[in-house]
Amino acid sequence: MVRVLIVDDSPTQRILIRRILENDPGIQVVGEAENGEEAIACCRKFNPDIVTMDIHMPGMDGYEAIRHIMAEMPRPIIVLTSTESDIRLGTTYKAIEYGALMVLGKPKGMPVTDPEADKLIAQIKSMADVKVVRRTRWPQPEQSKMPGKTVLPRSDRRQRIRLVTIGVSTGGPPALQVILSRLPAGFSAPILVVQHMSRSFINGLAVWLNEKTPLQVMVPQTGEKLKPGMVYLAPDDRHLTIAAGGYVRLDKQSIVDGHCPSATVLFESAAAVNGPETAGVILTGMGSDGARGLKTLHDAGGYTMAQDEASCIIFGMPKEAIAMGAVNEVLPLEMISGRLKELVLV
Repeated sequence: MVRVLIVDDSPTQRILIRRILENDPGIQVVGEAENGEEAIACCRKFNPDIVTMDIHMPGMDGYEAIRHIMAEMPRPIIVLTSTESDIRLGTTYKAIEYGALMVLGKPKGMPVTDPEADKLIAQIKSMADVKVVRRTRWPQPEQSKMPGKTVLPRSDRRQRIRLVTIGVSTGGPPALQVILSRLPAGFSAPILVVQHMSRSFINGLAVWLNEKTPLQVMVPQTGEKLKPGMVYLAPDDRHLTIAAGGYVRLDKQSIVDGHCPSATVLFESAAAVNGPETAGVILTGMGSDGARGLKTLHDAGGYTMAQDEASCIIFGMPKEAIAMGAVNEVLPLEMISGRLKELVLV
């Protein structure tokens, strides 16, 4: 049984979230709070497995509540927001910096009629056993320079990489921040990313990553010319693929491996167009999306990597790719950017 604390200043919203969660026999709502102070008190009293957190509340807001909870009694926190300006401007991702694992849209109805409700249930159940640490899941970029860090062994690969592709799901925003913040502004390859997200959140993610990394991050249009040092995020409900000559192509196709956009589609497209000059990276996430596509890229001569289990929020996607024989190398999150710099000869 997964024990959940609901934090929201709206009684109506708390009732809806409770009904959604308690509709699943594997979830128990152990308490409710209407502001940050109450959220901290309820965490101490009920010791929930997971907290759903609103951001804008009277008194102590969600940001401060997350900061206090993650410093004192860390546990998985899912931020729920319906504020369009926050989503568009990426301000909800400030919660990620304080230690929240995910940002989702607030559900508007019960499961079956509302995909956000189904997604919330799935994410809560998948995160039940996630181990979190105080303040933040991963070290900050500057910590990589500290003595005692494991030195990344050099790859024996000779083929230069000219394109980087990444597939990621649950826990993706902070993982992307760690990787992209450690790459230089002059990184000499374009980076294409499929991040599974709720609708309308991808532009906010681009805004947030632009502020937190030295690279330029954007959500592209079809026909966009791929440029070195640019990061291209797949938009809502479109598969991100590559056309001959190095152009973005967005395809509205059926769902692949449970998703649109799909990491498998991206990896297969890169394998067909760029083949051995492509690096493929599969990161934290539920399910198996990306595994088949990464195997195609691997077999086409591309260099493929998976995030290791210890640094993953959810090891599902990397685990499936590794089991399929699709991976050249398994690395801790903090070492992936170093390998990418070596492969593209930065």
